[in-house]
Amino acid sequence: MKLGLALPQYDYSVAGEDPLTFPTVVRYAQAAEAAGFDSLWLSDHLFLDLAKYGGPAERYGCYEPIVTLAALARVVGRVRLGTLVLCEALRPAAVLAKALATLDRVSAGRVDVGIGAGWYEPDYEALGTAMPPPPERIERLREAVQVVTGLLGGGPFTFEGRFHRAVDAVNRPAAVQVPRPRVFVGGKGDRLLSLVAEHADGWNTCWTWTPDAYRERLRVLERACERVGRDPASVWRTLGLYALAGEDERDLARRFERLRASSPRGVLDGVDLEAFRTGRLVGTVEQVREQVAAWEALGVETLILGVGAVPFQAGALDDVELLAEAARA
Repeated sequence: MKLGLALPQYDYSVAGEDPLTFPTVVRYAQAAEAAGFDSLWLSDHLFLDLAKYGGPAERYGCYEPIVTLAALARVVGRVRLGTLVLCEALRPAAVLAKALATLDRVSAGRVDVGIGAGWYEPDYEALGTAMPPPPERIERLREAVQVVTGLLGGGPFTFEGRFHRAVDAVNRPAAVQVPRPRVFVGGKGDRLLSLVAEHADGWNTCWTWTPDAYRERLRVLERACERVGRDPASVWRTLGLYALAGEDERDLARRFERLRASSPRGVLDGVDLEAFRTGRLVGTVEQVREQVAAWEALGVETLILGVGAVPFQAGALDDVELLAEAARA
């Protein structure tokens, strides 16, 4: 099993630090690399509020992912660098492919590309456009994935879609990875899983999942692969989960209370440790190892850990280190 870490990225990510400083992002990235994580991940929004998670409705600032990963490539030399996930609406697909190929060059071939259809309406409002209905967002994503994959290898590439186009486009210098960096799609709906089967290298979903619920989505993916004659095992599976480990039950309880105290207000109100376990990678070191084995048995190749209670929140550094020890043993 490969392990990834969702890095602190937002002004709520680290308690007492608003705005979040880049040296803090670097500190977590370097600690994760030293602890044995295989990859580091950033999301893609213009800003984010936590009302969906029971937290404040205020909009928190964040670091742009492609620029930030390029900067991190200079300070961490082993781990892979990924996007979880890029929002289709924020960049023309051909321009996105250019940026990603450059990032792959800067990082010496360590980029993994996640793209999604977009879900956060304020991102669209900030662009001065209405968020399209789900079917249109999926179709836009379908076209974007084809353009990005077509151009990451350098081109020339031509594509005539309803929303994205490229005409004899050449992307030089091309990405380092041959034939190109892997491109996965994030989400969970039936239409999206059909898109994965047809056009993507992999699939991701996050942040709370039980094995039974995940297994049901896998069956949908498998049927979609069968329709297009693809081996379902060829789909690279990554899964994001909130995670917390303790040396024993007493230590786990202590760490959970620390997380509760450091989380944005409202997020963990009325949530006890037993409830927090559901759908998350939570337990003693031995329990976490058993859970990781169960996910591996479902074909998950990479677990991306969110060490917090909301996306891209960063728990204490010793939480990061213990999770690496527990999940990799």
